[in-house]
Amino acid sequence: MQTSVYFFIPDKVLKLAFYSNFFKFTLLKFKYNCKNMKILFTRTALVLLAAGALLSGCSKHQQSEKTGIPYNDRNNGGYVKFRQTHPSPGPGLVPIEGGTFVLGGSADQDITFDYNNVRKRVTIPSFYMDETEVSNQDWLDYLHWISISFPADHELYYDALPDTLVWRRPLSYNEPYVQNYLRHPAFQDYPVVGVSWDQAQDYCQWRTDRANEFILQQKGILATAKDNKGKGRAATPAAGQTPFNTDMYLNDQYRGAGIDGKKMPADLNPNARATNTGGKAGRAVRPVRLEDGILKPAYRLPTEAEWEYAALALAGNTQFENINDGKIYPWNGMGVRSPNKKTRGLILANFKRGEGDNAGVGGYLNDKADITAPVRSYPPNDFGLYNMAGNVNEWVQDTYRQTSFDEVDDFNPFRGNEYTNKRFADPARGIYAKDKYGRPIKDAATSAKKLKYSDMLALQQAQSAAPGANGATPATGQPAGTQAKNALAGKPYDADQRGFADTVNTSLYGTTTLVNDHSKVYKGGSWNDMAYWLNPATRRFMDEDDASAEVGFRCAMDLVGSPEIYPQGKAHFGTKKAKGFKAK
Repeated sequence: MQTSVYFFIPDKVLKLAFYSNFFKFTLLKFKYNCKNMKILFTRTALVLLAAGALLSGCSKHQQSEKTGIPYNDRNNGGYVKFRQTHPSPGPGLVPIEGGTFVLGGSADQDITFDYNNVRKRVTIPSFYMDETEVSNQDWLDYLHWISISFPADHELYYDALPDTLVWRRPLSYNEPYVQNYLRHPAFQDYPVVGVSWDQAQDYCQWRTDRANEFILQQKGILATAKDNKGKGRAATPAAGQTPFNTDMYLNDQYRGAGIDGKKMPADLNPNARATNTGGKAGRAVRPVRLEDGILKPAYRLPTEAEWEYAALALAGNTQFENINDGKIYPWNGMGVRSPNKKTRGLILANFKRGEGDNAGVGGYLNDKADITAPVRSYPPNDFGLYNMAGNVNEWVQDTYRQTSFDEVDDFNPFRGNEYTNKRFADPARGIYAKDKYGRPIKDAATSAKKLKYSDMLALQQAQSAAPGANGATPATGQPAGTQAKNALAGKPYDADQRGFADTVNTSLYGTTTLVNDHSKVYKGGSWNDMAYWLNPATRRFMDEDDASAEVGFRCAMDLVGSPEIYPQGKAHFGTKKAKGFKAK
């Protein structure tokens, strides 16, 4: 008898069952990763397929190359080897394949005579970057989350509000923008402005946690509000329950009833205990680890070098490592108008063409904008990024120094490192101290290398003592941090070369000195800037607490693993698999 079996195989777990007069076989949870197939089996072929599937499903565990011990086997210590992945970008991001370019090389003039664009060849690692600027709607999402998560914390909500007063001018009627620009739905897809550098940092941390939390909820690893409906746990954090934080979750400090989902990974550690949360009762489970490759790296501001490299987008002019043509803007050509037939003469970015000309002539608004424009206006550059020139300037991560081009490293240049360590509430158990929002408390790093365990404990004990009202620790009366310095006497650590220890009067910042670590770089030109500032190499600065109607931002994310993003059609060396070990 011939048996016809038709089935479709998407990239997900299926239940396949085969039946015949003399054979009954059920294969559960066998994962295929191939195109949809239609297969015709004879009775004999069906039996052979079932047997082969059984054998493949029972294949041996992968072994360690150096010890021969099998991985992912509870009976051999539970050593875990995770599936090697090349993670996709987080929501809103596009990949930017890195490479070498000349930092400051696209600037053909220095009209400010600041000598800010000294040319230097550098290498930028591959990374991810927001396709668009962060919009008003994106920021309203952030404000809404704060209002439902901490409804009584008016200070947190107030601190997160953009400064809408940036629209006010003494001799200009801009009050409609003060009232409407952030919240009116007509402006929801316009870039958020009035955001300081510090506020952008807080948004990046919030976005990291919300994106990772949602990933875990979608996979069933974290419980959702729907899962907890009617079980005594609200959709928002209850009293004493802080929101999800990626660092806390990875340190196993975000667990328990109402948090653990039904599909948490099995814990293969032979010492692991079964739990009644996170799936079937009596099953040992664990939170996701960084090694699982499920969680995304942190969102952050791009570095100045990353931003300039991504804006210039020379990848579109490159063939076999040869750059066919340079650029002075994110698009090709020497001008700012479109050369294409259908859009010929239109302005390619939102900027100020001349004194008093922000939009063009009534009846034919050339750049279609008077202030900002929607974040997906104008053609994207060759990396697929919108508005890397004009619309709004964008904050970057770097601290401003005029001489950065001469001093930064030639690989992934950056100025502004402030190295930190997470403070322990209980060093013996590895428990992090957290603030009232569920985020780990971080202290300035005191060493350029890994400390001895005894030194680390001494440091943590000193830092865990909260300062009193006069800046002294209650235990000793000494200034905060004195114990830590004494515990590590003779081991000073300067985090970077920004000159943070210089004796500079910060009250004179902007008057007699620019050497101040609160001065941050922004780039890109805005709706209210002349075309000169559209060049990716130009740079300006502003205090991290200040805001402007001409400055917004977009986020970036580290790319982990291979830097090659588009390997298709390119030559590669073959890679051999490791040989298995068999004891003789």
